[in-house]
Amino acid sequence: MLLNTLCTITWKVNPVAFHLGSVEIRWYGILLATGFLLAYFTLQQIFKTEKLSQNLLDKISIWTIVWTIIGLRLGHFLFYEPEQFITNPLEIILPIHDGKFVGYQGLASHGAVIAILGFIIYYTWKHKINFLWLLDRLGIAIPVAASFVRIGNLMNHEIVGSITDVSWAFDFIYGGYGIAGTFRHPAQLYESAVYMLVFLGLVIYYFKFAKGKVAAGRTSGITMFVIFTARFIIEFFKEVQVASEVGHALNNGQILSIPIALIGLGFLIYSFVKPSYPECPYKEEPVKK
Repeated sequence: MLLNTLCTITWKVNPVAFHLGSVEIRWYGILLATGFLLAYFTLQQIFKTEKLSQNLLDKISIWTIVWTIIGLRLGHFLFYEPEQFITNPLEIILPIHDGKFVGYQGLASHGAVIAILGFIIYYTWKHKINFLWLLDRLGIAIPVAASFVRIGNLMNHEIVGSITDVSWAFDFIYGGYGIAGTFRHPAQLYESAVYMLVFLGLVIYYFKFAKGKVAAGRTSGITMFVIFTARFIIEFFKEVQVASEVGHALNNGQILSIPIALIGLGFLIYSFVKPSYPECPYKEEPVKK
């Protein structure tokens, strides 16, 4: 099949949006911050609907963001470069290489999921909140942040797709993925679209149909099952990210996606087999309108 070059896209957007002195401000960071902000606004509207306190909203949001970033960073090195914990542990925390700030290059979404789940388990146990109640609310908001992260990967010319001749292929100029004219699947856009559709679907479900009454495990189950099933499938259309994965039937991302997708499926089935509608006990000081 001949590649229809009239439809393909030469992707030559500079990953750096602008400079503040000698510091590079990248599109990735801007989009990550935007995703966090939209997730916060979504959670804020959920808390307004359920007449929950602003103080609770802020605490949960701040700690979720903190543990997301920690999980993203540590997860990358744990799953993809574990030797760095021994050879260069300081660079994991401080993104400085050879005296130069290089940014947090290397973030793993599976690490973020594990960190968020760990935080929710601890927080709900400490404050006597139903675990699935909080997970379900975060499950509605988080996909929009994940969608923006994948757009950030596109702007960074990273996590690119495999070589293809589809008419919507991208030619990535930066990132060292071969000579110009090598067209690849825009895998980042595939994932971003799925995550955004999950987000929009759950927002419509929550506000129009559920109206704050969500069966325990319903929205978190959908989020985890759909997103990580999609992640498993889309990995087949990606370039190998780590040299050690060359020749493997499944890569690390796919192997790690399987248990998360199965846990999500378990939550979803539970929400139909034994439906319950837990509420949060902290309803004082409602969020200001």
